[in-house]
Amino acid sequence: MNNYGKRIFLKAALGGVVSLATAALWASSAAAGKAFAVVKSDAEWRKILSPLAYRVLRKEYTEPPFSSPLNDEKRKGNFVCAGCGQKLFNALTKYESGTGWPSFWRPIRGAIGTKADYGLHLPRTEVHCSRCGGHIGHVFDDGPKPTGKRYCMNGAAMRFEPI
Repeated sequence: MNNYGKRIFLKAALGGVVSLATAALWASSAAAGKAFAVVKSDAEWRKILSPLAYRVLRKEYTEPPFSSPLNDEKRKGNFVCAGCGQKLFNALTKYESGTGWPSFWRPIRGAIGTKADYGLHLPRTEVHCSRCGGHIGHVFDDGPKPTGKRYCMNGAAMRFEPI
């Protein structure tokens, strides 16, 4: 682990307990030479997030399908990270995938990061906010043109900002 990764772990240890998933994400990000602009302790995240948003963003939980009001959101605007407010997806890239989660065919440039996820013993690609490292969902190769991608996101990990 490089010095940046060691500083993050030290800051986390001094500021509160972090989840293993968050620690692993920080370590992989630090090892890749990436730094999250927003870093908070576990206690700080719990204060600013709803219980469900905390479980999704910080513990990599998946909300039940068809449970998020954002699944039916059709207005012009942007879907932003519920943790740090970074714009993640423009509403123009949202489509109805039939999966029960808000789905998009393209993120806003630079807004997300990805990593391999073997949590279900199947290879998947996890999507996280590039600014705070919060877990947002997964991306699959069964989406519509022009990208062929389906960014299947947890509504609890986002807020909608109409324009």
